[in-house]
Amino acid sequence: MAKSIRSMLAIAGAIAVTGCASMTAGQQADRGEARLASMLEGRLAGEPQSCIPAWRSTNLQIIDDTALVYDAGNTIYVARPSQPQSLDSRDILVVNRTGSQLCTYDVVRTIDQSGFMTGVVFLDDFVPYVEQ
Repeated sequence: MAKSIRSMLAIAGAIAVTGCASMTAGQQADRGEARLASMLEGRLAGEPQSCIPAWRSTNLQIIDDTALVYDAGNTIYVARPSQPQSLDSRDILVVNRTGSQLCTYDVVRTIDQSGFMTGVVFLDDFVPYVEQ
């Protein structure tokens, strides 16, 4: 009897955990795409660039499972990584660059809040979006 109660509790626990599971990767990507679309609303895409003027790193933000976005005021630059699932807004970006530009060949790493490396991000070109 006790064994069957334990089995039922284990099954109930598994169902509860499954029911509370977080978003799937596809749902997270869809959410990221929707957030990016909202940011770019009313803007016109320009010619992709391999380097952009990026003086303040505080203007660089992560859109989960989607892209890196650099807000330069009238222009927003969007760089999509080769593996978008590597982007998590809870991570901290560490960019090893030379000079005042941010380039696709710069080494971009992510670390968690504890300082442990969580990944490397390889960026495609930056697409500028300008207010119309």
